[in-house]
Parts: sequence; structure tokens; C-alpha cells
Amino acid sequence: MDAYIYDAVRTPRGSTRKNGSLHDVEPIELVTILLNALQNRNSTLPNVLEDVILGCVTQIKEQGANVAKTAVTYAGLPYSVPGMTINRFCTSGLDAISIAASKVHSASQQVIVAGGVESVSRVPMFSDEGSWFSQSHVSEQSKFLHMGVSADLMAELGNINRTQLDAYAVRSHQLANKAQQENRFQSSIVPVSLNDETILAHDELIRENTSLETLAALEPSFGPFLAKKHKEMIASELPTLAEFQHVHHVGNSPSLADGAALVVVGNEAATKKLNKPPIAKIIGTLSIAEHPMLLLGGQVAAEKLLKNCHLTFEDMDVIEFYEAYAATAVKAMQDWQVSEETFNPNGGVIATGHALGATGAMMMCSLLDELAYRNGKYGLITLSGGGGVGTAMIIEKL
Repeated sequence: MDAYIYDAVRTPRGSTRKNGSLHDVEPIELVTILLNALQNRNSTLPNVLEDVILGCVTQIKEQGANVAKTAVTYAGLPYSVPGMTINRFCTSGLDAISIAASKVHSASQQVIVAGGVESVSRVPMFSDEGSWFSQSHVSEQSKFLHMGVSADLMAELGNINRTQLDAYAVRSHQLANKAQQENRFQSSIVPVSLNDETILAHDELIRENTSLETLAALEPSFGPFLAKKHKEMIASELPTLAEFQHVHHVGNSPSLADGAALVVVGNEAATKKLNKPPIAKIIGTLSIAEHPMLLLGGQVAAEKLLKNCHLTFEDMDVIEFYEAYAATAVKAMQDWQVSEETFNPNGGVIATGHALGATGAMMMCSLLDELAYRNGKYGLITLSGGGGVGTAMIIEKL
């Protein structure tokens, strides 16, 4: 049984600084705003919804205790909707959609809302003190590095220099700014209001004045995260990369963001239940893991998925590639030899911001918007995550 997408909404991405526009909005409220928006756009949804699946990376405090089920109940949806929260690091939002597609495909459920939420300004990254971050013997035995160091290794692996990385970051900001000025994201964005006042209606992290000159003045960021034991791990596991430069900094790395996104997934029967046709078909999805020291997961997942689906990069009208630091995107573009017109045509998270567990679903919103704008057919989303994981999905616009 095929899986389809019927609707997709997201909040704008807010800055994670204490004065960021979404800092005063609880994660539960972000999800509730979107659930309410989906109900306004799909009046029968509360009566036919069978589950809500959310990606959320830092599951403590306001984001703990199964934030999906809490949001379902808080939003006033039927008690019969169970709710499930998942974590596969940065790929979580797309994994939530993938799980929903699998449940629909198996005919266990017919209408599911999937996506993600993360309020990094209120629940900081790493504040869950997971063993990878807080127990050195665990990180050493499992070969875990800070992702910024992994990104520097990726630059060495792809023979990519600092200037290339900065040029890509400038591209991301320029394209995202152009898309925002042209209202290319408006179909899926739901403005966030607090006390009946709109506090954010657009992504607020895009820097329109980013240039090669401003980025060149920034110092590399991730040298302090590379201790002697890490150097020994790299020399042992990846000897050809033992000597490398620190080339990533705050300007060519993804900015963290607050935000949420939701996607309605269903089978053919959902057309009647929701009283609307689907907007896209999920062609295939796949998750993999590569070496935990590298950020190759998104690239490899995309390559394997295309092969499994008997499609090529040339068949893709739009590729949404998670910019897990500039090196991952530059390497993929080099290896795939894809057109700049199809690869992150509206920029990526280096410019717009990375809302951790929500990013994969936010990228789905951007992909659907762009496919509609250019009347394209096939779209690819792929993300890398901590520990070498990667998830990819191909959709067909209907």
C-alpha cells in the first residue's frame, strides 16, 4: 500500500539567542500551533488521525516525557491518538516521516501526522548529558567525535579548502535570502503568535550581508574539541586523515534554531477521510550508518536509495541536502556532479538554521514548496546525523 503526503506546515526558524523571537514559546506550544493550523486546513483531521510521531533530539525538561503525546493531549486532539517521540539525532524529523510512511505502507494505520520539534534556546543541545557527550570511556570506545571535528575531517577527505567552504556558505545565505524575499516558503510557514500578537513570520537567522570577506575574518571553531586522545583515535581509525586542518567556523557551520514542522501522511483511503487529494507520493526511504567519525551518512543514504528506486540524480528536480557543515554539501556536489539549480536552490541550514529534531520535516516543507513552484516531479531529501547515521527520502509531486 502506497504512502502519500497530504499537507505540510512549519513554524519559522527562530534564533536560539535569549532574545530570539521564539525563546518565550514552549516546545509544546510550537507543536500545538501547527496542529491547530493543520486542523484549520483539514477539518476532518481530528476525527481520522491515528498517530503523531515527532523527532526531538534533546528529550529532557520541556521536551521530555514523550513530547508528542503531551502535545496531542494539550492541543485537544482525541485521547485515542497515542503519540510517539523518536531520536536519531539530526535525521529525526525525516525519520518520523519515514516511520509514518512505513506504518501506512503496512496498513496498520491510514492517517498519521509526523515531523519534529526543538527549542534549543530553552533546552540546549547536549543538556541531556548523553553518554556520548558526558562519559569519555563511552565516546572513546565508540569512536565518537564532536561533529565540527568530523566536518573538518570531511573537508580533508574531499580535498576541500577554506575558501570553497566559505563560498558555499555565502551561496546558502544568498539563495535563502532571495527565496525569502520572493516568498518562496510561504505556502508551508505558519506564523507564530504569543498573546494574540504575531512574534515571528519568517526565518530570522538568514544574514543577507554575508560575504567572503566577513567569513574570512572568522577563526576556526573546533580545534578546542580535539584532544590528544581524539587525535590518536583518528590516526588509528582513519590514518589517511590523521593530518588535517580546522576549516569550519560559525559562518560555514549550521546555526542552531528553534522551530517545529508537521507533515500529514496517509494511504489512498486518506483521500476520502481528509476530503482532499494527496500532494505527493513517497517513493522510497532509507536509513544507514557509516563510520561514526565521519559525516557521510546523508550522502551514502541518498546514493543507496536512488539505486534501490532505480532513479538517478539527474531525475531529481530538487535536492534538499542537509548542510551538516559546508564540507558535506561541497563534497556531495562534487561527487554527484549535480546542477546548482537543483541542489539546495533556496539555501540550507547554514543560512536558515538547524532545529535539530525538526529539521528533516522542515526540509520536507521546503521541498514541497519548491517542487510546486517549479512544477517539478521528483525530489530528494537527505540528512547526516551524529554517529555516522543518515536518512534519505524520495518523493514524487502529484
